[in-house]
Amino acid sequence: MSKRQNSKYKIDRRLGENIWGRPKSPVNRREYGPGQHGQRRKGKISDYGLQLRAKQKLKGYYGDITEKQFKRAYQEANRMKGDTSQNLIGLLERRLDMIVYRAKFAPTIFAARQIVSHGHIRVNGVKCNIASRQIDAGDVISLGNKAKEMALVIEAQGLAERDIPDYVSPDGNDKITFTRVPTLDEVPYPVKMEPNLVVEFYSR
Repeated sequence: MSKRQNSKYKIDRRLGENIWGRPKSPVNRREYGPGQHGQRRKGKISDYGLQLRAKQKLKGYYGDITEKQFKRAYQEANRMKGDTSQNLIGLLERRLDMIVYRAKFAPTIFAARQIVSHGHIRVNGVKCNIASRQIDAGDVISLGNKAKEMALVIEAQGLAERDIPDYVSPDGNDKITFTRVPTLDEVPYPVKMEPNLVVEFYSR
């Protein structure tokens, strides 16, 4: 399990966008960055700066995963047939912690990773505590018995701010089937993601 070094809302403020679409995000009140120099007027961003920002935003959205993990996902996407940027999104959306988040079993991606690492999730009936595990189309993800009664899970299922996407098929409140790998336009990002810039960043 990778350790998050920064407050998740600092990620929002640094990027100047509410990347998870959370109502409590400080960006809703203050759009400038954190710290005493956060309000300084920003100059024009270079092409490299735009690419880096796109990478940091996408990496931050998926729970601020480590640079090593993220670069490995890009390298795998690059080896696959088809559009590398679409492949990258597909690989990131197939992570077990992300599917737990999409299924509304957890209120945040960080909570989803914690639920997985604590052994509360079953993949095809078998306990799995590896958040980065790649899920295949047709796999069934379910909550363990203890998790069904956790306040965190009950809170997540009542959240009105996001819906379960089409590629995750619910079966009651405690089980879903991952039906297919989504394309970029199917993923319900609260802000615009630019994986094509991420590909440009790594292929420099």
